Amino acid sequence: MMADRAGAPARAWQRMLSGRRLDLLDPSPLDVEISDIAHGLSRVARWNGQTGGDHAFSVAQHSLLVEAIFREQVKNPSPDACLAALLHDAPEYVIGDMISPFKSVVGGGYKTVEHRLQRAIHIRFSLPADPDEKLKKAIKRADQIAAYFEATELAGFSTAEAAQFFGRPRGIAADRFDLTSRPVRAVQKAFLDRFMHIEKQRATIARAS
Repeated sequence: MMADRAGAPARAWQRMLSGRRLDLLDPSPLDVEISDIAHGLSRVARWNGQTGGDHAFSVAQHSLLVEAIFREQVKNPSPDACLAALLHDAPEYVIGDMISPFKSVVGGGYKTVEHRLQRAIHIRFSLPADPDEKLKKAIKRADQIAAYFEATELAGFSTAEAAQFFGRPRGIAADRFDLTSRPVRAVQKAFLDRFMHIEKQRATIARAS
């Protein structure tokens, strides 16, 4: 990213294509738009771009994979839970996908910004700011399974190496999911379509209650 010019006022916000100005240090839910999230995540590469295929395997595609695995792992998950799974990496539309080794180097400041953004995103879409531990663990497990599949199918890891870092999936196979890296606009649309489908389910439940 190009640096601001010398002498410019300090800036901790990013202008989004929707027109919103999102403050990274104090993010407002009112400045969060699903169109910006889908746009950003579909253009952020997983694994620092070190994956096979004609296109980068994006965070948006990873998010769709995690949510699909989550639905297979959890019995009758609520639409709210599915949305939380879909948005589990949503802060990366602003801060990018920093690989785990670099997170260890950067330290706690990164996690603080990420957590603030995640809370703002959840509030924006009427989810609990902080999901309960059971849901967080279920999403984390789906995330680890997705990481194992991506590592072995796309990122050049051996099965033993991937198992060491992500755990070996049990009772679920990679060939049940589409791990083909796809063009940006196709993934962006798929992410938005899945979001809208979940939102329709949530609206139906809300009307019935």
